[in-house]
Amino acid sequence: MRYELYYWPTIQGRGEFVRLALEDAGADYVDVARDSKRGMAAMTRFMESRSIARPPFAPPFLKAGKLIIAQTANILLYLGPRLDLVPKNEASRLWAHQLQLTIADWVSEVHDTHHPIGGGLYYEEQKAEAKRRTADFTAERLPKFFDYFEQILKHNPSESLLGKKVSYVDLSMFQMIAGLRYAFPRAMARFEPKYRRLVALHDCVFARPRLATYLASDRRIPFNQEGIFRHYAELDEQG
Repeated sequence: MRYELYYWPTIQGRGEFVRLALEDAGADYVDVARDSKRGMAAMTRFMESRSIARPPFAPPFLKAGKLIIAQTANILLYLGPRLDLVPKNEASRLWAHQLQLTIADWVSEVHDTHHPIGGGLYYEEQKAEAKRRTADFTAERLPKFFDYFEQILKHNPSESLLGKKVSYVDLSMFQMIAGLRYAFPRAMARFEPKYRRLVALHDCVFARPRLATYLASDRRIPFNQEGIFRHYAELDEQG
Protein backbone atom coordinates (compact mmCIF):
# COMPACT_ATOMS: atom_id res chain seq x y z
CA MET A 1 0.00 0.00 0.00
CA ARG A 2 1.11 3.55 -0.72
CA TYR A 3 0.35 5.83 2.20
CA GLU A 4 -0.42 9.52 1.93
CA LEU A 5 0.69 11.71 4.84
CA TYR A 6 -0.93 15.11 5.15
CA TYR A 7 0.94 17.65 7.24
CA TRP A 8 2.38 21.15 7.06
CA PRO A 9 5.32 21.29 4.62
CA THR A 10 7.70 23.57 6.55
CA ILE A 11 7.81 22.10 10.06
CA GLN A 12 8.52 18.77 11.71
CA GLY A 13 5.74 19.17 14.28
CA ARG A 14 3.53 16.22 15.17
CA GLY A 15 3.79 14.87 11.65
CA GLU A 16 7.45 14.02 12.21
CA PHE A 17 6.55 11.21 14.59
CA VAL A 18 4.66 9.59 11.70
CA ARG A 19 7.41 10.34 9.19
CA LEU A 20 9.98 8.59 11.37
CA ALA A 21 7.91 5.40 11.45
CA LEU A 22 7.33 5.44 7.69
CA GLU A 23 11.00 6.15 6.96
CA ASP A 24 12.35 3.56 9.38
CA ALA A 25 10.12 0.87 7.86
CA GLY A 26 10.99 1.84 4.31
CA ALA A 27 7.28 2.32 3.62
CA ASP A 28 5.97 3.57 0.30
CA TYR A 29 4.49 6.97 1.11
CA VAL A 30 4.11 10.50 -0.18
CA ASP A 31 4.33 13.60 2.01
CA VAL A 32 1.49 15.28 0.17
CA ALA A 33 1.99 18.96 1.05
CA ARG A 34 5.70 18.68 0.19
CA ASP A 35 5.09 16.87 -3.09
CA SER A 36 6.16 19.02 -6.04
CA LYS A 37 3.13 18.03 -8.11
CA ARG A 38 0.41 18.29 -5.49
CA GLY A 39 1.71 20.60 -2.79
CA MET A 40 -0.11 22.45 -0.05
CA ALA A 41 -3.16 22.99 -2.26
CA ALA A 42 -3.94 19.26 -2.15
CA MET A 43 -4.03 19.27 1.64
CA THR A 44 -6.14 22.43 1.68
CA ARG A 45 -8.68 20.92 -0.71
CA PHE A 46 -8.84 17.80 1.44
CA MET A 47 -9.38 19.80 4.64
CA GLU A 48 -12.09 21.95 3.06
CA SER A 49 -13.95 19.08 1.43
CA ARG A 50 -17.52 18.66 2.63
CA SER A 51 -17.88 15.18 1.17
CA ILE A 52 -15.81 13.37 3.84
CA ALA A 53 -18.07 11.61 6.32
CA ARG A 54 -15.36 11.28 8.99
CA PRO A 55 -13.14 14.32 8.49
CA PRO A 56 -9.95 14.97 10.48
CA PHE A 57 -9.94 17.94 12.82
CA ALA A 58 -6.41 18.96 11.85
CA PRO A 59 -3.17 17.54 10.41
CA PRO A 60 -1.45 15.20 10.68
CA PHE A 61 -3.68 12.65 9.06
CA LEU A 62 -2.96 9.59 6.97
CA LYS A 63 -4.80 8.23 3.96
CA ALA A 64 -4.46 4.45 3.71
CA GLY A 65 -6.65 3.10 0.97
CA LYS A 66 -10.17 4.21 1.88
CA LEU A 67 -9.22 4.96 5.49
CA ILE A 68 -8.52 8.47 6.75
CA ILE A 69 -6.79 8.35 10.14
CA ALA A 70 -6.02 11.42 12.24
CA GLN A 71 -4.18 12.11 15.52
CA THR A 72 -0.52 11.11 15.75
CA ALA A 73 -0.94 8.35 18.34
CA ASN A 74 -3.92 6.95 16.44
CA ILE A 75 -1.99 6.90 13.17
CA LEU A 76 0.89 5.05 14.84
CA LEU A 77 -1.54 2.61 16.46
CA TYR A 78 -2.68 1.75 12.93
CA LEU A 79 0.75 1.71 11.30
CA GLY A 80 2.62 -0.11 14.08
CA PRO A 81 1.63 -3.71 13.28
CA ARG A 82 1.62 -3.06 9.54
CA LEU A 83 5.18 -1.71 9.58
CA ASP A 84 6.43 -4.29 12.08
CA LEU A 85 7.07 -1.55 14.62
CA VAL A 86 5.11 -3.09 17.48
CA PRO A 87 4.66 -6.65 18.77
CA LYS A 88 1.60 -8.47 17.42
CA ASN A 89 -0.08 -9.32 20.73
CA GLU A 90 -2.84 -7.05 22.01
CA ALA A 91 -1.27 -6.33 25.39
CA SER A 92 1.89 -5.00 23.75
CA ARG A 93 -0.05 -2.93 21.23
CA LEU A 94 -2.09 -1.34 24.01
CA TRP A 95 1.05 -0.69 26.06
CA ALA A 96 2.70 0.96 23.07
CA HIS A 97 -0.39 3.11 22.52
CA GLN A 98 -0.41 4.08 26.20
CA LEU A 99 3.21 5.19 26.00
CA GLN A 100 2.58 7.09 22.78
CA LEU A 101 -0.34 8.94 24.39
CA THR A 102 1.96 9.87 27.27
CA ILE A 103 4.44 11.25 24.74
CA ALA A 104 1.56 13.20 23.16
CA ASP A 105 0.90 14.82 26.54
CA TRP A 106 4.59 15.63 26.80
CA VAL A 107 4.58 17.21 23.32
CA SER A 108 1.69 19.47 24.34
CA GLU A 109 3.59 20.61 27.40
CA VAL A 110 6.65 21.43 25.30
CA HIS A 111 4.48 23.50 22.96
CA ASP A 112 3.00 25.38 25.90
CA THR A 113 6.41 26.56 27.09
CA HIS A 114 6.50 29.10 24.26
CA HIS A 115 2.73 29.53 23.85
CA PRO A 116 1.31 29.27 27.38
CA ILE A 117 -1.67 31.59 26.79
CA GLY A 118 -2.80 30.79 23.26
CA GLY A 119 -1.63 29.56 19.88
CA GLY A 120 -3.18 32.56 18.19
CA LEU A 121 -0.80 34.98 19.89
CA TYR A 122 2.81 35.55 18.88
CA TYR A 123 5.50 34.39 21.27
CA GLU A 124 6.52 38.02 21.78
CA GLU A 125 3.02 38.74 23.16
CA GLN A 126 3.41 36.17 25.94
CA LYS A 127 7.12 36.16 26.76
CA ALA A 128 6.72 36.79 30.48
CA GLU A 129 4.21 33.96 30.83
CA ALA A 130 6.37 31.70 28.65
CA LYS A 131 9.37 32.28 30.89
CA ARG A 132 7.37 31.38 33.97
CA ARG A 133 5.84 28.32 32.29
CA THR A 134 9.22 27.09 31.06
CA ALA A 135 10.80 27.44 34.51
CA ASP A 136 8.14 25.12 35.88
CA PHE A 137 8.45 22.76 32.92
CA THR A 138 12.20 22.29 33.22
CA ALA A 139 12.19 22.13 37.02
CA GLU A 140 9.14 19.93 37.59
CA ARG A 141 7.57 18.40 34.50
CA LEU A 142 10.60 17.47 32.43
CA PRO A 143 12.23 15.31 35.13
CA LYS A 144 8.89 13.56 35.76
CA PHE A 145 8.65 12.46 32.14
CA PHE A 146 12.31 11.46 32.07
CA ASP A 147 11.99 9.51 35.32
CA TYR A 148 8.97 7.62 34.00
CA PHE A 149 10.53 6.48 30.74
CA GLU A 150 13.94 5.82 32.30
CA GLN A 151 12.33 3.45 34.80
CA ILE A 152 10.61 1.56 31.98
CA LEU A 153 13.97 1.09 30.27
CA LYS A 154 15.52 -0.02 33.56
CA HIS A 155 13.08 -2.94 33.72
CA ASN A 156 13.67 -4.00 30.12
CA PRO A 157 16.55 -6.32 29.18
CA SER A 158 17.19 -4.41 25.95
CA GLU A 159 17.62 -0.74 25.08
CA SER A 160 14.06 -0.39 23.76
CA LEU A 161 10.87 0.58 25.58
CA LEU A 162 8.70 -2.39 24.56
CA GLY A 163 11.08 -5.31 24.42
CA LYS A 164 13.84 -6.67 22.23
CA LYS A 165 12.87 -4.90 19.00
CA VAL A 166 12.70 -1.19 18.29
CA SER A 167 9.11 0.08 18.16
CA TYR A 168 7.46 3.27 16.98
CA VAL A 169 7.52 4.44 20.60
CA ASP A 170 11.32 4.29 20.54
CA LEU A 171 11.33 6.36 17.36
CA SER A 172 9.09 8.91 19.06
CA MET A 173 11.37 9.02 22.10
CA PHE A 174 14.29 9.73 19.78
CA GLN A 175 12.35 12.68 18.38
CA MET A 176 11.54 13.98 21.87
CA ILE A 177 15.19 13.96 22.92
CA ALA A 178 16.36 15.50 19.64
CA GLY A 179 13.73 18.23 19.92
CA LEU A 180 14.46 18.98 23.56
CA ARG A 181 18.16 19.25 22.77
CA TYR A 182 17.31 21.90 20.20
CA ALA A 183 14.88 23.80 22.41
CA PHE A 184 16.67 23.57 25.74
CA PRO A 185 20.35 22.75 25.18
CA ARG A 186 21.48 24.01 28.59
CA ALA A 187 18.76 22.18 30.50
CA MET A 188 19.39 18.98 28.54
CA ALA A 189 23.13 19.17 29.23
CA ARG A 190 22.23 19.09 32.91
CA PHE A 191 19.65 16.29 32.64
CA GLU A 192 21.24 13.84 30.22
CA PRO A 193 23.91 12.41 32.57
CA LYS A 194 21.07 11.36 34.90
CA TYR A 195 19.18 9.49 32.15
CA ARG A 196 21.78 7.41 30.38
CA ARG A 197 19.32 4.74 29.23
CA LEU A 198 17.22 7.27 27.37
CA VAL A 199 20.32 8.78 25.79
CA ALA A 200 21.44 5.28 24.73
CA LEU A 201 18.02 4.67 23.18
CA HIS A 202 18.32 7.93 21.24
CA ASP A 203 21.74 6.90 19.95
CA CYS A 204 20.50 3.42 19.00
CA VAL A 205 17.64 4.85 16.96
CA PHE A 206 19.89 7.48 15.38
CA ALA A 207 22.17 4.71 14.09
CA ARG A 208 19.43 2.70 12.36
CA PRO A 209 20.40 2.60 8.66
CA ARG A 210 17.18 3.87 7.08
CA LEU A 211 16.75 6.58 9.69
CA ALA A 212 20.37 7.67 9.39
CA THR A 213 19.83 8.11 5.65
CA TYR A 214 16.61 10.03 6.25
CA LEU A 215 18.09 12.27 8.93
CA ALA A 216 20.96 13.22 6.62
CA SER A 217 18.64 13.98 3.71
CA ASP A 218 16.61 17.05 2.75
CA ARG A 219 13.47 15.09 3.56
CA ARG A 220 14.21 15.79 7.24
CA ILE A 221 12.99 19.34 7.85
CA PRO A 222 15.37 21.17 10.21
CA PHE A 223 14.11 22.29 13.60
CA ASN A 224 12.94 25.89 13.35
CA GLN A 225 11.05 28.62 15.17
CA GLU A 226 7.67 27.62 13.73
CA GLY A 227 7.42 24.07 15.06
CA ILE A 228 6.74 22.52 18.45
CA PHE A 229 10.37 22.55 19.54
CA ARG A 230 11.64 26.13 19.47
CA HIS A 231 14.82 27.58 20.90
CA TYR A 232 14.58 30.89 22.73
CA ALA A 233 17.75 31.56 24.70
CA GLU A 234 15.86 33.44 27.40
CA LEU A 235 13.72 30.37 28.11
CA ASP A 236 16.76 28.13 28.48
CA GLU A 237 18.78 30.50 30.65
CA GLN A 238 18.03 28.57 33.82
CA GLY A 239 19.54 25.42 32.38
